[in-house]
Amino acid sequence: MRKALVFLLTAVSIAFSGLKAHAQESWVIGQSVPLTGGNAAFGKDIRDGALAYFKSVNAKGGVNGRDIELVSLDDKNDRKQAGENAQILLRDNKAVALFGFASATLSLDAMPLAEKNNVLFFAPFSGANPVRKASPVVFTLRASYGEELEKMLSFWTGLGMKQVVVVHYDDEVGKQNLAVVVDYLAKQGKQPKSISLQRNAKIEASLVNELVKLQPEVLINTVLSGPAAEISRQLVSRGLVVLTSSLSFVGAQQYITAAGEAAAGVSIAQVVPNPTSPIPIVRECSKALQDSGVTSAMNSTHLEACIGAKVLTEAMRRAKKPGSAESLLASMNGLGDYDTGGFVVSYASNKHHGSKYVVLGMVSRDGRMRN
Repeated sequence: MRKALVFLLTAVSIAFSGLKAHAQESWVIGQSVPLTGGNAAFGKDIRDGALAYFKSVNAKGGVNGRDIELVSLDDKNDRKQAGENAQILLRDNKAVALFGFASATLSLDAMPLAEKNNVLFFAPFSGANPVRKASPVVFTLRASYGEELEKMLSFWTGLGMKQVVVVHYDDEVGKQNLAVVVDYLAKQGKQPKSISLQRNAKIEASLVNELVKLQPEVLINTVLSGPAAEISRQLVSRGLVVLTSSLSFVGAQQYITAAGEAAAGVSIAQVVPNPTSPIPIVRECSKALQDSGVTSAMNSTHLEACIGAKVLTEAMRRAKKPGSAESLLASMNGLGDYDTGGFVVSYASNKHHGSKYVVLGMVSRDGRMRN
């Protein structure tokens, strides 16, 4: 009798523990971003914008009774490390989605892993071609770089500018960005010139000398904030004024901070609304950031990450099986049109790119983005 009672109590204890563990399960969202190194400011803003929104959701009880846990690993802006981080997030952390990787290059080795594991790869901070190729698991939030580049090239060529010089990385993604400009200008009988950079390499005076020799009427930046800012500073220090536009990839606030006064007059493509806009999603994300302890003013990177987090949260809410990667992916495929609060995205099984929104903003003399 005593043995039977002990067995019964043990079984009840195990069952209770199992229920308790089940109740404590969370939606684990995996993220690899540069948190150290030359692009750390960009990576931290991506993390902080997403984390702020997830915290606001958790404060209200989570999603279907489960908290959202954002696991952010540092990839130091290194492609190999980003791939290794993706493996860790999927294997060890059991992430139900990979979210907000900081570039196409950092996504290249992670996307095949997500596809192999049938896990959603959502909202990489890139509009480059590699993240827009057909894939059953890759969904983007922002417009393509092709759409950004066409916007800025249409503006400058419409003003009669002819000599276009593209600054790009000497890798797969960088060369594809250059190819978009080449194809666009070819339709007008024009041929751009270009300067290629190695990722994470220092900008030497000799490179700027080479750039100046090309006599650009318009400079198109497709590189990160650090090198773009250094080029701007060196041009200004030589007393040169070159009309400049940058892809959203530059990270507007990160570029403005790095370039200082040399940023004035530079136009930057924006793929989300202005962070000072009065629309509901901007107000919601601004409050979430403040509540999470971020003291700096919200920038476009924060906002894009926050919007992405809200879209991902909505997909979690609609998932038929809470905490399931497979169910979350199916939910994203059926999301349809979703208004985040003045910024609308749309997804379907045959439509994995949520937005085509692009506006050109310009940096004012006081260091603000003006749309």
